[in-house]
Amino acid sequence: MDKETKLLLLDFLSQYITDKRKELFQKVLNNRTRHIAIVLEDIYQPHNASAVLRSADLTGIQDVHIIENRNTYTLNPEVAMGSSKWLTMQKYNDKKNNSEEAIRHLRNKGYRIVATTPHKGDQLLNEIPLKEKMAVFFGTELTGLSDTVISNADEYLKIPMYGFTESYNISVSAALTMFTLSERLRKSEVNWRLKENEKIDILLEWTKRTIKRSDILEKQFLENLLNGKSG
Repeated sequence: MDKETKLLLLDFLSQYITDKRKELFQKVLNNRTRHIAIVLEDIYQPHNASAVLRSADLTGIQDVHIIENRNTYTLNPEVAMGSSKWLTMQKYNDKKNNSEEAIRHLRNKGYRIVATTPHKGDQLLNEIPLKEKMAVFFGTELTGLSDTVISNADEYLKIPMYGFTESYNISVSAALTMFTLSERLRKSEVNWRLKENEKIDILLEWTKRTIKRSDILEKQFLENLLNGKSG
């Protein structure tokens, strides 16, 4: 669908949502970013999976990539609080090594691969450079990231710890990371905001997800447009 058609469809569907909702969409959209993407590898506990999505939404991170090698990603609706509705999520679950596929896909989109794990040469949250786009990988609750991600990472990231416990819970680790990096990004000179075409695509998707039976309305509109009729 070309840009003009998307804008016409968006204008048509917008009549079915309130002005208050439209204003909220614009406010949130202006604070969304794709400069940082979150990647979850084999996260299987619904509470943790859901909490990460909620934190992504609240920190303005639009994209969450989900790798399913051994574990299926499931959500707890009470924890997610509907956050998945507002995020762009992509799953990798149909290859022999889905982690490799995710890395390849993200590199092709210009992301550098950042592994969250203690490692030689790792960097702290307040030190890692923000100029280039980054895809931050988080691993399983028990074993962390796979060797595939560790060996293919461009950089390694860690969160400072000052207690006896060896690591943060995955949802806490992700929340701390997203909050710190997104706050640093907003205070930087990096052009982190969405491009105009990205805003249109996301706004259209949000609008469709808000309206009941939007697929029927969309089909009707596109048929009328094809036949030279108004929406």
